[in-house]
Amino acid sequence: MAVRSDLAFDPWNPAFVADPYPAYAELRARGRVHYYEPSDQWLIPHHADVSALLRDRRLGRTYQHRFTHEDFGRTAPPPEHEPFHTLNDHGMLDLEPPDHTRIRRLVSKAFTPRTVEQLKPYVHGLAGDLVSRLVEAGGGDLLTDVAEPLPVAVIAEMLGIPQADRPLLRPWSADICGMYELSPSEETARRAVRASVEFSEYLRELIATRREHPGEDLISGLIAAHDEGDRLTEQEMISTCVLLLNAGHEATVNATVNGWWTLFRHPDQLAALRADHSLVPSAVEELMRYDTPLQLFERWVLDEIEIDGTTIPRGAEIAMLFGSANHDAAVFDAPDRLDLTRKDNPHISFSAGIHYCIGAPLARIELAASMTALLEKAPTLRLAAEPERKPNFVIRGLEGLSVEIG
Repeated sequence: MAVRSDLAFDPWNPAFVADPYPAYAELRARGRVHYYEPSDQWLIPHHADVSALLRDRRLGRTYQHRFTHEDFGRTAPPPEHEPFHTLNDHGMLDLEPPDHTRIRRLVSKAFTPRTVEQLKPYVHGLAGDLVSRLVEAGGGDLLTDVAEPLPVAVIAEMLGIPQADRPLLRPWSADICGMYELSPSEETARRAVRASVEFSEYLRELIATRREHPGEDLISGLIAAHDEGDRLTEQEMISTCVLLLNAGHEATVNATVNGWWTLFRHPDQLAALRADHSLVPSAVEELMRYDTPLQLFERWVLDEIEIDGTTIPRGAEIAMLFGSANHDAAVFDAPDRLDLTRKDNPHISFSAGIHYCIGAPLARIELAASMTALLEKAPTLRLAAEPERKPNFVIRGLEGLSVEIG
């Protein structure tokens, strides 16, 4: 049983957050499962185990479909956090069958591959406009000038959120996503609760408007979606919209800036990409693998499991280390080498199983569009200043990425 107090894993240490990958290698070398007392979680560092557990129905994103907090040996969240949990707990990401199955099926009726494919010209046009403005200015912050506005505008366009209201979305999303870090502070919780209330009230009014005046947008599609008499409740619609926004741009924003920061530190690979733009699709996949935007994903143990002789009891929490799994030499040849031509790349940055990211096809379109626009319109793009990494561990990103042209 691997219960250790000397693990290099330290998600609150800025040095670890800056580069967790050597610590992951140590974890993988030491075993398949490790109990980490500070967060009361079982760490899973190997690709094969993470991939299998993402599909294991003995684990769940929630336990409340089967147990009360008391039955499960857990403490209910404080009452003052209720607005956040109401919003979060009615979204697909934190539900299990049968509710997850029903909601995902209904959402899929509105969020179709055809809908996503039809967005391609808009996404590429917007990416081109954003990069053109960056070039005209001679540079800027790649985060705020390109990486953020692109996916926020795309999901806002899909949802039918009026142009004037779109600046509200990113701050709400950032405050809500703060709760997904390990042991968030009370101030983080207060911000998340406030954002949950404001975002929910805004969407409730927008949904009421769309009921009266349906359009071609995703909210109208969610209102209309039905299956054998099933419809989404208003709360499920609100939670779905917030999830699509948060998950639909947080990872894309961070994948963009993490990716370009990685490219700047690997000039040979950047040169190869600039010489051959057909590498963009494989580059997108490799950059998501190499510096994973979502480092950790949690599951509750609903029924006792055993990993490599270690019994993990019901009521425990599993922390699957996506960043570690994506650097596992058992799956990836020379995993610490950036290789934009990598063909066999089964990274798990979009998760797996029933919670596989429903927005993965859209994220890939957005990432490819911004990369292509930067390669075509800013071929001399270079780093202007060393970036500062955000202190967050779970959602991995930069405070900014200052670039210049020429």
